[in-house]
Amino acid sequence: MEKKKFVVPHVYILLLALILLFSLLSYIIPSNVYDYHDVVVNPETGQTRSVVDPETYHAVDPTPVSLMQFLTAVPRGMQESAQIIFFIFIVGGAMAVLQETRAIEAGMGRMIKAMKSKTLLLIPIVMFLFSLCGSVFGMAEETIPFIPIFVSLMIAAGYDSITGVAIVFCGASAGFAGAFINPFTIQVAQGIAQLPLLSGMTFRIVMYICMVLLTTITVMLYATKVKKNPQLSPMYEFDQTREDVADLDSLPTFGGREKAILLVFLASIILLIFGVGMGVIVWGLVTKGWYMDEIAALFFGMSMIVAAIGKLGINGYANALAKGMADIAGGALVVGFARGILIVMNDANILHTILHGAAGLLQGLPGMVSAVGMYIFQCLLNFIVPSGSGQAAVSMPIMAPLSDLVGVTRQTACIAFQLGDGISNIFTPTSGYFMAGLALAKVPWSKWAKWILPLIGLQYLLGMIFVIAAQIIQLG
Repeated sequence: MEKKKFVVPHVYILLLALILLFSLLSYIIPSNVYDYHDVVVNPETGQTRSVVDPETYHAVDPTPVSLMQFLTAVPRGMQESAQIIFFIFIVGGAMAVLQETRAIEAGMGRMIKAMKSKTLLLIPIVMFLFSLCGSVFGMAEETIPFIPIFVSLMIAAGYDSITGVAIVFCGASAGFAGAFINPFTIQVAQGIAQLPLLSGMTFRIVMYICMVLLTTITVMLYATKVKKNPQLSPMYEFDQTREDVADLDSLPTFGGREKAILLVFLASIILLIFGVGMGVIVWGLVTKGWYMDEIAALFFGMSMIVAAIGKLGINGYANALAKGMADIAGGALVVGFARGILIVMNDANILHTILHGAAGLLQGLPGMVSAVGMYIFQCLLNFIVPSGSGQAAVSMPIMAPLSDLVGVTRQTACIAFQLGDGISNIFTPTSGYFMAGLALAKVPWSKWAKWILPLIGLQYLLGMIFVIAAQIIQLG
């Protein structure tokens, strides 16, 4: 009898298992909390952020997760994540409308044909641009619209869908992890740690260069291998059946209408990057309630203009929009499942208990070991709290004063947080935008995880080297 091949559980099952695990742990782990207080993150606007007070750790009445709390964790997660879930729906629908016009297919197809054998050069160029966006303004959700574009482009160029996803995600993620400006991680963490904003810039630039080089070379090596032997791709069979691949032998017309559509799309992206992105940097670390809504509105408006230029018609526009939303539904709803983990931990008041316990383990250890321990802790915490600014607000008020006690510089603690937070964002299924991007690309998480794990391992190792280096030179 043939042995059954192990099948990786669906991401919904994995997340439900984590919700169940933490629900059960709520009967074992004591309930403790830190009190929160507000700190000013932007003196010009008076903007504040709630952070934990490390001196206020205390026990509260046990509140283990009930059966009803467990069963409602996902619905409540959907409600609390509604903004990003519907943002994903809007962007997915808008990109489907854009694809329906075939303007991108026509424009990029001609670019590929013009480059012929030099298409490999596209990879480092595009990845570098995405890495800059990741480093400068924390590009994450903004990567989603680019996913189907580069998947189609790379398959047409003789690569595969994983290459298309990797160019976007790995490029932006490498820049995010090794960032030298990112307001959502560096500036938040340094503000909480009471360090001069953007201090340690030279060290971070070196870290950024190394992280981007490692990631880019890895993707290029894989792309070269797949182009030589397409059957080595985990997505080979499925990529053969795709309908959304640019046909270079029968490209659609690339006339004035298609050029106008691409100009509208390009203008939207420029506005997104330099309008929304730079606006965040200028106005503070957290937007004033318009960030997600603004991006969604931008793409929604773009879809209407594109549909009008492309003469899709009223019903054609609606059908394309609906199809795009339907195609991305599975990935969008993952966000709610992932949020359910944090909900049950907060219900039981065990998140702070885990944080406090991890901090206690680091006390009494040599400074070098403590620095590495902080890094490992932040890496693990990111699976539970994937938000960069959210993780900083929860962990840095604890880690910053702890670093003083264990002989680790506060700058090193910030480096440990930055790397620990950034590396796994394109691997962990609790990362909403990442799962949405995979859904748009139609790449199963299990296949992506198998491919990216070696790269993630190398990035973790590189991150540890930089944490150790920061501690050795007493980076301040």
